[in-house]
Amino acid sequence: MESLDLFSENEKFMKGRHLATIFHNEQNLYSVVRIRVEETNEEYKEKEAVITGYFPKIHEQETYIFYGGLKEHPKFGLQFHANHFKKEIPQTKQGLVMYLSSDLFKGIGEKTAERIVEALGENAISIILSKPSVLDEIPRVSPEAAKNLYEALLEHQGLEQVMIGLNQYGFGPQLSMKIYQVYKEDTLAIIEKNPYQLIEDVEGVGFGRADELGVQLGIVGNHPDRIKAGCLYVLDQQCMQNGHVYLEAEQLLEQVKQLLESSQAVEIPFQIIADALVQLKEEGKIIGEEQRIYMPSLYFSEKGLVANIRRIMEQKQYADQFPESEFLLALGNLEERLGVQYAPSQKEAIQTALTSPLMILTGGPGTGKTTVIKGIVELYAELHGCSLDPHAYKKEDIFPFILAAPTGRAAKRMAESTGLPAMTIHRLLGMTGQESLDTEGEREIEGKIIIIDEMSMVDTWLAHQLFKSLPDSIQVILVGDEDQLPSVGPGQVLKDLLASNTLPVVQLTDIYRQADGSSIVELAHKIKNGKIPSDVTAQRKDRSFIKCQAPQIGGAVEQVVKNALTKGYTAKDIQVLAPMYRGPAGIDNLNKILQEVFNPKKEKWNKEITLGETKFRIGDKVLQLVNQPEKNVFNGDIGEIISILYAKENVEKQDMIIVSFEGTEVTYMRQDFNQITHAFCCSIHKAQGSEFPIVILPVVRNYYRMLRRNLLYTAITRSKQFLILCGEESAFRVGIEREDDQKRQTTLREKLAGEKQQPVIEEKMNEEQEELSYEDKLFLADPMIGMENVSPYDFLD
Repeated sequence: MESLDLFSENEKFMKGRHLATIFHNEQNLYSVVRIRVEETNEEYKEKEAVITGYFPKIHEQETYIFYGGLKEHPKFGLQFHANHFKKEIPQTKQGLVMYLSSDLFKGIGEKTAERIVEALGENAISIILSKPSVLDEIPRVSPEAAKNLYEALLEHQGLEQVMIGLNQYGFGPQLSMKIYQVYKEDTLAIIEKNPYQLIEDVEGVGFGRADELGVQLGIVGNHPDRIKAGCLYVLDQQCMQNGHVYLEAEQLLEQVKQLLESSQAVEIPFQIIADALVQLKEEGKIIGEEQRIYMPSLYFSEKGLVANIRRIMEQKQYADQFPESEFLLALGNLEERLGVQYAPSQKEAIQTALTSPLMILTGGPGTGKTTVIKGIVELYAELHGCSLDPHAYKKEDIFPFILAAPTGRAAKRMAESTGLPAMTIHRLLGMTGQESLDTEGEREIEGKIIIIDEMSMVDTWLAHQLFKSLPDSIQVILVGDEDQLPSVGPGQVLKDLLASNTLPVVQLTDIYRQADGSSIVELAHKIKNGKIPSDVTAQRKDRSFIKCQAPQIGGAVEQVVKNALTKGYTAKDIQVLAPMYRGPAGIDNLNKILQEVFNPKKEKWNKEITLGETKFRIGDKVLQLVNQPEKNVFNGDIGEIISILYAKENVEKQDMIIVSFEGTEVTYMRQDFNQITHAFCCSIHKAQGSEFPIVILPVVRNYYRMLRRNLLYTAITRSKQFLILCGEESAFRVGIEREDDQKRQTTLREKLAGEKQQPVIEEKMNEEQEELSYEDKLFLADPMIGMENVSPYDFLD
């Protein structure tokens, strides 16, 4: 085909007939096939070869030409890694007639094929693909046959042309396949018309990459497509990275101007950007309200959340109203049966929860939130005469209790403390965790009372999906600690609900765990109130402080862990937490050090698989990074590698890692290895919703960009028994003093409170106006990835 001319004569290739497909991933199209070699310019003498690369399923007994190079695999030997490929097309008229009249092309017999080749010549396929209308001019080729022929050629040859074109634009094979999966045969036409469309449609393509492509295509400067793409990119990045639900118009204009002018040496007037925003609004791609600019998904999530909260709050007739005497009698019976005595604030919380359509329960560590949750479900069952045993209900009956949390570990804690089944919110809603913000769930939850724990972790979009799925008659209890880190996604739902003063709230303030002598809880509450403890470096029975600097953190953490292990603690008991990945005190380096402490390489029997710079071993503690409800494993779950199978040891002919998550075994193929990471050291964000017997927390000046009061508070409250701080006291004190200055921009509070809106923003701005006064905000690129806790001086020599 003519496309061959696009390749260099010196490019290495391997031509052969397809014999077998060893592996094919439908998601990313990574494939491993075996061919019978017919021709190659490599120094390769074998009759057969293994080809690896990104391409769709190829047809049996067809001949293909693969371009790339030979590489030696440490386990599988010599393989040909293909960057691109093409299907061989006969070069003679007779061969072309036989090809077009084959079973690949329905409705094209030998005589029809002869007419096509006679009319179009040996380049018939290229001509048809570039101009399908030429088939209309060939006698006795029906419109249906012409259509079928063109579509079949696109299927079998269109990918080749797309891959060649994308390769010329600098896209690698993996990203090219992702682009092709989105646009199919229209790929080149779409990106040549507007390369910035890639930003919206293809994960992995950012503004910078699209802008480079735009330059190649002559779409530069103040081209409307470039300006609009810059607006959408900045708005999306600021919301997803900094947790905003909207940006002020001034912010957006200023940041878009900076982006566009920094990537190309050209001045972009504010007026042009403002005009682009008007067009985007008319196209429905942004929403303007007052001086605020929203992504539609976040605007409607926030608006929908408000509407559904009001809908539930208005159903007061569904909230149970029991006489005071009946409630107190039932509560007394419960206290006697459980052998507990609830404090006045706890009684108030239980009663408010049972008599309100929606209530928020909040409080810091050790204030008894878990005790109240258990009291709510127990007393609900007592007052309604229903069983807490799910098995006591018939198939057609509705189990009244629904318990859920944002993470699997938080849900497990709820289940353990209440004895009732609990699940993640995603699983409750039937989501995979891969949904985009534009996804709208339709499931309606069936139950009488729902309790959502760790509400501070729930973002605006997920909260909307949850509340829209709740029936009118359900009673809702939201539980959380507003002083912890906010959700990773946009919004600050719990904080805004509390600030709106429109919902019943019970705040637990009395500290009960402190009665057991917990200095960790005392420390946490001081930090929460912005107080710097005078005894932060003093040694207590459940916490300690090891003074050291960043280069010494690895050694200090290593020694603490070794001492803990000698005292009988295990990797499951000990969790190191850190806020950043890089540097000597970062998560990546600490995980390497800790792997050699917890699970050093032993004899040959201890298998090991390498992915980049990471080595996975049997016995490693690992963290799940994405939700996989179908496998019953969720983002934040911690498991242990229990088996490693090399490709030669299994029928799949692929490396495998098998991880046990509390008894649930999950198998990962090599292409899925990036779904897990080592969990000896985890990020504080990933640890949210979890508790650990021992937490080791390094705090050094190298973390300065991340050090905030709510970060330290969240980390410290992960510890149940022992807390070991190590690092610099000055850095710890700075972190306590610094409140979260990355204020999230949301309108949930004011919408709930019904505050008056100001006039709608002007659609355009005068480029002559004074320079906009917008103070750039740092991106909080959350490098966090961790989750467990470690303990204190109890492990020191």
